Amino acid sequence: MESPGANIGHACTSRHCFAGNGERIAMHWRSARHERRSFTFAELDRESGRCSAALHASGLRAGETMFLFLPKVPELFFSFLGGLKHNLVVGTLFANIGEEAMLDRLADSGAAAIFIHHSYLRKLRKIRADLPLLRKVIVVGGEGQMAGEISYQQFLADAPLSYQAIATAPDTPSVLHYTSGSTGKPKGVLHCHRSIQHQLATTRQVLGLVDGDIYWCTAEQGWVTGTSYGIIGPWGAGVTQVHFEGGYNAADWLSVLREERVTVWYTAPTALRMLMREPEELFRGTPLPALRAIYSVGEPLNPEVVSWCRSVLGKEVYDTWFQTETGGIMIANRPGVTVKPGSMGLPVADVEAAIVSEEGEVLPPGSIGSLAVKAGWSSMFVSYLNNPQAYQAKFLNGWYLTGDMAVRDGEGYFHFVGRSDDVINTAGHLVSPFEIESALLELPEVAESAAVALPDPLLFEKVAVFVCLHRDHAATLDLDLKIRLHVTRKVSSVATPQEVVFVDAIPRNRSGKIMRRLLRARHLGEPEGDTSTLEQ
Repeated sequence: MESPGANIGHACTSRHCFAGNGERIAMHWRSARHERRSFTFAELDRESGRCSAALHASGLRAGETMFLFLPKVPELFFSFLGGLKHNLVVGTLFANIGEEAMLDRLADSGAAAIFIHHSYLRKLRKIRADLPLLRKVIVVGGEGQMAGEISYQQFLADAPLSYQAIATAPDTPSVLHYTSGSTGKPKGVLHCHRSIQHQLATTRQVLGLVDGDIYWCTAEQGWVTGTSYGIIGPWGAGVTQVHFEGGYNAADWLSVLREERVTVWYTAPTALRMLMREPEELFRGTPLPALRAIYSVGEPLNPEVVSWCRSVLGKEVYDTWFQTETGGIMIANRPGVTVKPGSMGLPVADVEAAIVSEEGEVLPPGSIGSLAVKAGWSSMFVSYLNNPQAYQAKFLNGWYLTGDMAVRDGEGYFHFVGRSDDVINTAGHLVSPFEIESALLELPEVAESAAVALPDPLLFEKVAVFVCLHRDHAATLDLDLKIRLHVTRKVSSVATPQEVVFVDAIPRNRSGKIMRRLLRARHLGEPEGDTSTLEQ
């Protein structure tokens, strides 16, 4: 039998207690109203162990699937680690998921249990009759009212006070995430306990976390960043984390960074661009002397954001790239590596990446092609749940095909071009939406933008840009012309927008990626398709 040390839940809690670090602070938790509670690793171990014992007592068997539908409350972390300690497959749902999307995930995975916040119960009750395999509904923050619902407190009260860790092999299934659906119907991405090897290595190598750090990852646990680097990697390294229940608010976020003395901050380019829209006086009045570095993930990092972080915050920001399927950081800018603003950076240790052709052949530097990673890293997903054909289609000649288009320069740095279905082919020229969007962000009138391919009878595809303006600017014909000329100058005449559409907001999914498919469909009057992951 394998040691429980192969188990993610054990490695993030019990192992630190055995090493004599049980009294180290694991989490500073702040409510949306900034009420504060702190938990040691011993308390994290005890509370997750109680949850594991309750799951065992309730009849859930190793290998079954449970889901978490919770905001960032302490019970989210207790139940996540408790489920893994009991060798359950643990899935997470993002806060604003719709009923049909939730039904798809719970039904597809055959979920046997769900931990759910009382404020979300109405959604579940509407679909409960269509989930015959769902046996346990554990309600956090309130009481269960319907048959089969039990409060979190009662669930724990009925269980033993101690638990016996289940021996866990490295290839035991662990975490289940569903892809965002930005390019199709969401698929269940399944990982194994061995993923912690890569997540822990990159937590140290890329994020640079060491004993004494205070770390804050703003990602929701409904997304892979929120589990890989908002739970597993940092707690595997024994590092103190900050978790804030509230949503984005510039003053609140700066308060968390300052008052918790955060040393390393992991967030999204969208959040940084939102901060860029705030008055600079806000930042001058909120110094962040403890903050050592900022990291971003979820979408390409614009050079303008790098420059702003340097000039306004006085901090370096490092872009990182990975996917739900990779489970951990694959390519990154990080301390010790010269940052090329606008690039994805270099592959991390033990990861081999390349640009490959449609036939799976490695292309030379300077060639645009499919970004691929040599299969076999420890956090690589092991299946698309119930969809083996889609899983097999992701591999060619030993390479995992990411679906991203990129180019590698002569120094080995990778530069993101776009999703394989987002690259604009206009008059036979491949144009990067990201490059156009980065150029538009240089204009003082532009808050956000998205470049989209629209069908064109002459050019095959034409460039259209959807532009969201800062509050004090209005859409005019002069601004339309300025946008077109700026892209022509900054990118090329091939990339000149044929259409400029002014909009109130750019639709993104919860991980921050622009939903170009949705913009295109709305503009053309076509069906919008799956919008379950749309950021509201």
